[in-house]
Amino acid sequence: MNKTLVAITIAAIHHGLCTSAFTPSPQSTVMAGCSLSTSLGSILDHDEDPRPSALARRGILSKLVNGAASAVVFSVGISSPEPASAFSNKISDKYDDRPKQRGAKPKGLGLGKRTDMGGEEYIGLKQCGAAPNCFCSTDPMEDDPDHSIPSWKYPAGSISSKEAAFLQLYEVVKAYPPGQDNIDGGGFDIVTFDPKAGYMYVQFESLKNGFIDDVEFAVVDDKINQVEVRSSSRLGYLDYGVNSRRLNYLAKALRDLGWDAPGVDLKTHPGYAEENGLKY
Repeated sequence: MNKTLVAITIAAIHHGLCTSAFTPSPQSTVMAGCSLSTSLGSILDHDEDPRPSALARRGILSKLVNGAASAVVFSVGISSPEPASAFSNKISDKYDDRPKQRGAKPKGLGLGKRTDMGGEEYIGLKQCGAAPNCFCSTDPMEDDPDHSIPSWKYPAGSISSKEAAFLQLYEVVKAYPPGQDNIDGGGFDIVTFDPKAGYMYVQFESLKNGFIDDVEFAVVDDKINQVEVRSSSRLGYLDYGVNSRRLNYLAKALRDLGWDAPGVDLKTHPGYAEENGLKY
């Protein structure tokens, strides 16, 4: 852990930004720890688009203070351990000798009880922090318009259940081509897949530095044909459009199958676009 991360973490603890969370594993063990709502890390950019920017260092600690939220999280499905080496579907071995910056798996993933800025509780995915490197459909729009995106809806007329919807979603994710649009060249792994519960967790890796992004899909309400989605970078402040490009590719593939999957519209997220140097 570098000095910058240590300093930010200590400051966050001092200001009371750490919240406890518990996650029952498939073995019924309970984990407790300190989780921060904001993605922490030294200022590490995605290696596919390494454009330096002073914005990456601007106001991170102050944004941490403004972005704290608590959560109680329940895991679903069966998860595989964190990868010790690169994913098998990476596009090249060229950078295998380079040290990888995978970062630790974030605490608080999965569906859980969250608290919005007004103190109201709701069931949703892990909230995004302040950094422009995350999107989540269960983040309330009124609380976090910079990170909130629409949910995805599967066609109820042709898909009869959430289990069938997740089987189709699984095939779409499985067919995702690493390296598309110059991102995710390090490949990906479907870590957790539980169609009966309506949950899937996938890790995507950048090619050069091995940055890991965490992507989740979940059904919150069994009564409606709606899938919630979250995509977030573990390390760094900016993502240079990686999360939006990934979600937009998957959303397009689902729309081709009849889903209502809007993806990320940069026109409705100008702050994300501007900080990441994206045209919209």
